[in-house]
Amino acid sequence: MLIGTYEHAVDTKGRLFVPAKLRGDLGETFVGTKGVGSCLFIFSLPEWEKLAERLKQIPLANSAGQGFVRMLYGNAFECQPDKQGRILIPKTLRDRIGLESEAVITGVMTRAEVWPKQVWEQYCESLDETYDEQMEALGVLGI
Repeated sequence: MLIGTYEHAVDTKGRLFVPAKLRGDLGETFVGTKGVGSCLFIFSLPEWEKLAERLKQIPLANSAGQGFVRMLYGNAFECQPDKQGRILIPKTLRDRIGLESEAVITGVMTRAEVWPKQVWEQYCESLDETYDEQMEALGVLGI
């Protein structure tokens, strides 16, 4: 299970260090893509394949669903960390989410997310304000 939050620099070539703890759960090769909001999603190959099976169920006539699939797959890239544990994030994706020099990598159960540090901090601040309400809403679901 992917958990924890880590801060790392993005070098001038667009490489980001992925912590060993996360790499161990993601495997030797994994898939990155545009996430929801201003982040990237990173999936292990087995999790990517599970997601693909679910996405195949979206009807072709569902334009919103097909648009999501296009963005997800059109922006996907295969990751194989180098000997230093770094992955190269394509410039188009770095530009799309505003990832420049500081990144936050967080484990979210079945995926990791990569955020620009400042955006992550703003996002967390906004969630802090409604955290109790969110927990209450989950309680209604039996969680």
